Amino acid sequence: MQNTTSVPEFHFIQLSEDPDLQTVLFGLFLSMYILALFGNLLIILTVSSDSHLHTPMYFFLSNLSIVDIGFISTTVPRLIMDIQTPCPVISYVGCLTQMSLFIIFAYMDDMLLAVMAYDRFVAICHPLYYQVIMNSSRCYELLLGSFLLSLLELMLQYVAISKFSNYEDYIEISNFFCGSSEVLKLPCFDSFTSNIVRYCVGTLFGFLPISGIIFSYFKIVSSIMGSSPSSSGKHKTFSTCGSHLSLVCLFYGTALGVYFSSSLSFSPRSNAVASVMYTVVTPMLNPFIYSLRNKDIKTALRQILSRALYH
Repeated sequence: MQNTTSVPEFHFIQLSEDPDLQTVLFGLFLSMYILALFGNLLIILTVSSDSHLHTPMYFFLSNLSIVDIGFISTTVPRLIMDIQTPCPVISYVGCLTQMSLFIIFAYMDDMLLAVMAYDRFVAICHPLYYQVIMNSSRCYELLLGSFLLSLLELMLQYVAISKFSNYEDYIEISNFFCGSSEVLKLPCFDSFTSNIVRYCVGTLFGFLPISGIIFSYFKIVSSIMGSSPSSSGKHKTFSTCGSHLSLVCLFYGTALGVYFSSSLSFSPRSNAVASVMYTVVTPMLNPFIYSLRNKDIKTALRQILSRALYH
């Protein structure tokens, strides 16, 4: 890389310049961060402490909670610190570090949702072979594969970042964190290479996982409708997928909302507010969606609480 010392720091935009509102935002984001940590740690503790939850589905769920903790910790602590800073800035190295961690955790989230859909597909469509197909080795292979694909996505992003031209005197990130889409839109980067990499990454790591999720649920619905079980059996089967579908809708719904808002809106602050849903609200709500809609999780939580009260 060249010219990395011409601009030692990047400038973030502020969500609000009103001092009173900044105080409210500080308390709000701090509360949301603590709630996200509590909820995800509770899921991890519940799954690890209850032997009945030592199954592939909950193995991936606990790893999703670990990734969500890393995902929200990449942006929110810095945001809390910057809210009451008159001119929030970040160094070049700090920006690349935050962007790298954000990419890895975001696409690990993406991949794990696809893997969880595959797990539901095997469990419902091939129940007799489920223990054979989704053995512990296969689960760790899928987890490792998700991580390696996230690293591959990061390397592809760096292909575009390495093709940059000279920095200007003042660089402003049109968000409250260093995301790859914001960094690659800066005028100091080669636009042609950046667009090619962004479209390739969007296809490989956006279209393919969601296609796998859609295909898995298409086969699930076809299998259930073709086998003609009882109404209660259908309801029970669909209920096991309801929590996962809620996570998928929340994740992709907020991500698409951020994408379209950044494409249609000319206000950087509006884009930053839209990004809050994707980077803060989604990791915070994921554990509560799963715990509220899942009987096994609720039962395990009650047992943990009862043991804690009686001991």
